[in-house]
Amino acid sequence: MDTRFDELLDFPTHQTFKIMGVAHEDLPEQVISCLQQHAPGDYVPAIKPSSKGSYHSLSLSVRVTSKEHMETIYTELAKLELVRVVL
Repeated sequence: MDTRFDELLDFPTHQTFKIMGVAHEDLPEQVISCLQQHAPGDYVPAIKPSSKGSYHSLSLSVRVTSKEHMETIYTELAKLELVRVVL
């Protein structure tokens, strides 16, 4: 992943990640578990269902320490089976 995060942000910083995935009870647990591996913290996601209820969006603020750290979080979250999009 080749991004310009280091040009746009001063690290360390708190970044809000929005994760959209299948509306499944395991989605928040899988996302938080992934984040704990890469950025340990106390996470309480804001969860919003889609209009038809098929998908959920989770918003979480994560402390990231570098461009590489942020890229790793995006990549690892996107690998989760229930996740469709990471913003």
